[in-house]
Amino acid sequence: MPPSVAAIVLSYNGRDIVLDALASLTQMDYEPLELVLVDNGSTDGTCEAVEAAFPGVTRIRVDENHGISWGINHGIRYAMAEGHDYLLLLNNDIEVDPAMLRELVAVAENDPTVGCVGPKTFYYWERDRLWSAGGKLRFRESVTYERGMGEVDRGQYDRIEEVDYVNGCCMLVPRRVMQQVGPWDPLYFICVEDADWCMRMKRAGFRCMYTHRALLWHMVSRSTGGYRASRTFETGRSTVIFVRRYASPWEWCRFLFFQALALPAALVRELVHGNAGAAVAKAKGLWAGLRLEMTSPPTFEQTGQA
Repeated sequence: MPPSVAAIVLSYNGRDIVLDALASLTQMDYEPLELVLVDNGSTDGTCEAVEAAFPGVTRIRVDENHGISWGINHGIRYAMAEGHDYLLLLNNDIEVDPAMLRELVAVAENDPTVGCVGPKTFYYWERDRLWSAGGKLRFRESVTYERGMGEVDRGQYDRIEEVDYVNGCCMLVPRRVMQQVGPWDPLYFICVEDADWCMRMKRAGFRCMYTHRALLWHMVSRSTGGYRASRTFETGRSTVIFVRRYASPWEWCRFLFFQALALPAALVRELVHGNAGAAVAKAKGLWAGLRLEMTSPPTFEQTGQA
């Protein structure tokens, strides 16, 4: 028997798009597979719609939205308790190639040092334009960057290779690695939680891998929004948490330098569009992250929901 996989889809008020995502996931040519929906405090009838359309999907209802990590950890703990060999962590605004999971598992099964694997990801609306061919970590105005973003796919990333991090829109994780590293850190509400988990995983001695043979299309920020105040605040806050946890003195200097350049530029840019509040909110988020009391990442030995 191939290793068993739990595909965990996190959704918040995305009823229509999650139905499309589940329809795509049911077409994957892999077994044994359990599809799990984590409804992260939705108020739009997501759970009821999924029950009606996909009665075979396991549904986990979270009463209140405390962020991406808090929500996905419900699915992680469920999959671990059920004994699945792999966990496929997914956003709700995606479409997958039928062979995607099979290709991801093949890479993970080939090397015990693999801690997670991610696919070649395209923009949903531009089918041949790359959004991510594996992630890069950097200490600038943001700490994550998607390799190949915006490029037309001409095969320039057609190789299996190690990358800095795997984006959380689609990440396959072996059970034994998740058990050792622990669940995602709810200190992050949205943004950078995937990069934080990858850093913890790499420090435990594992590697982040990318494979061009696994294909996915992503709507990109469909659920959490674009450059608006509620999101930019959390982006700034999460970025500082990551920098405080992992940056060297030189990386701190680099980060502060780029923030000093990026924030005024963003303010001027958004003033033109009547969206200056989003730039101000990011500055407030950076300040909130600096003042936050830091806690250690969760482990499976702790009691209660991480």
